Amino acid sequence: MAHDPGVETLMRADLDAALGPRCAELSDRRMFGGICVLLNGNMLCGVHGRGLMYRVGKDQADQALAFERAQPMTFTGRPMGGMIELYADDLAHTDTRTGLLRLALDFVDALPPK
Repeated sequence: MAHDPGVETLMRADLDAALGPRCAELSDRRMFGGICVLLNGNMLCGVHGRGLMYRVGKDQADQALAFERAQPMTFTGRPMGGMIELYADDLAHTDTRTGLLRLALDFVDALPPK
């Protein structure tokens, strides 16, 4: 299922608010039927047919799931460790989106650049 361009616009606005000039460090890759955003070559977040996804890491997964409407990402029918998604119907929860993005940034910023 193709992603919704409006959801991508929302994700990019969140990224711009969180990163400001650091947005220059981002790149995109088509993945999961949508767009994956990489920070210094490491997967950070993305948009797919069901909504948004965030790479928060396994150690922060429980903290991420405490956000309202956050779900474990299950593309294959099994949870993908360290990946959280927010379905399109739940994107109005700004605190959830920004909290998940902050956790993803904390995780990816600690990784070495690729």
